[in-house]
Amino acid sequence: MQGRVAPTVVVGLDVGTSGARAVAVDVGGEVLAEGTAPLPAYGRALPPGWFEQEPSAWWHAACAALRAMAAGLGGRRAEAIAVSSTSGTVCLVSADGSPLGPAIMYSDVRSGTEAAEAQAAGYELATALGYRFSPSFALPKLLWLARHRPADLARARWFLAPADYIAGCLSGEWGVTDWTNALKAGYDLLAGRWPAFIAGLGLPPERFPRVVAPGEPIGRVSARAAADTGLPAGTQVLAGLTDGCASQLSTAAVAPGDWNSTLGTTLVVKGVSDRLVCDPQGRIYSHRHPEGHWLPGGSSSTGGEIIARRFPATELDRLNRAALGRAPTDLIIYPLARRGERFPFLYPEAEGFALGHSSDEETLYTACLEGVGYLERLCYEVLEQIGFVVGDTIYAAGGANRSLAWLQLRADITGRRLAVPRTSGAAMGAAVLAAARLWYGSLTAAARKLVRIERVFEPRSELRGAYDQRYGRFVAALTERGYLRGP
Repeated sequence: MQGRVAPTVVVGLDVGTSGARAVAVDVGGEVLAEGTAPLPAYGRALPPGWFEQEPSAWWHAACAALRAMAAGLGGRRAEAIAVSSTSGTVCLVSADGSPLGPAIMYSDVRSGTEAAEAQAAGYELATALGYRFSPSFALPKLLWLARHRPADLARARWFLAPADYIAGCLSGEWGVTDWTNALKAGYDLLAGRWPAFIAGLGLPPERFPRVVAPGEPIGRVSARAAADTGLPAGTQVLAGLTDGCASQLSTAAVAPGDWNSTLGTTLVVKGVSDRLVCDPQGRIYSHRHPEGHWLPGGSSSTGGEIIARRFPATELDRLNRAALGRAPTDLIIYPLARRGERFPFLYPEAEGFALGHSSDEETLYTACLEGVGYLERLCYEVLEQIGFVVGDTIYAAGGANRSLAWLQLRADITGRRLAVPRTSGAAMGAAVLAAARLWYGSLTAAARKLVRIERVFEPRSELRGAYDQRYGRFVAALTERGYLRGP
């Protein structure tokens, strides 16, 4: 009797700021094995606003996560792997991929002066694509290195994003990136090339990587990487994508009109548009969809951080159980935990506020959940004002999905159903990308097959009037403070 043929497997790997996660998925979307590994704390003290990590620590965490995943596969072999990681982070490497010092992370803000310089030089491109160069972008960081560490820049053969570095460690192929990771380094998504103004800034164009589509084969897992990771030698290594784009794919928000809300510490909204729509206020920017559409998105400074700051983690289960019974509250809260907002409005001096007061902890907690819901509703209304099409269903991801009460309140307030996938996150999205390349021929087909919607939360019509009235008060308060202006 012949033995059964083991199911084919693809792997998604995400390397984030706190650790790595690997997910192995079969052709039906079943998660066969997972592995995670933390990143160690960075050992050097840094000036305020600086954030660095060691690329070698990314690789060690990636290897540990992949080994843990491989151990759970029971002998099944991976066909391909795609990698996601942070967008805007800069890593300098030699010709053989050796890191030339720590990477400057996406959240590092030291390059404010250089961001203004990049914006001035790249104004036409930034205007055409609808964004502004900021210190979170890779190009200003490279300019900072040119001004302050020219010897490091001169020694570098390649300027890479973290996903490019990990793919190089896996395959031994260096100097390749994908167009989602290339965007913040100044890549021209419309012309499909690195623009001439980069050389005018004094940065050598030949050290920028070759750009390919996400999912494009770039090499195979080497024997050395196979020994380090537990992956079979010869496994295809595919060009990856940014963690934000990967997280979006993991929710099945892949067709025009689809939108995804990822709610964790902050709220990130990303969608799909069949045309490039530019925001004159620069609140959003768009990646290129692997199938030719556009992936617009915006990141709020507001989100679950207010919950983490105000309420003990040990009390959240009790507070969530009480929330639906307290809603709708009469408290109107703009739940900004820090100073400054990015989306749905740009206002660096914005501060959180509350209209009304309650000494009842359960009411206050519910009002904070509602406040994030009001902001999410405003995000989608602003997107529609700019000219985007937003469907009736929002695909939800992020740590906030653990609160079923919050999901229901967000559906009630936005007036849209929330669809929650069983498995989401950047690693799962990278696996969807790999499956699209190998098995389905289309990202839309792969997402529809692999992503399993576990729960759907419908807005409760009986609360619509109450929440319309409260949302109006929320918008009026933002307008009175000067935070909001026209589209």
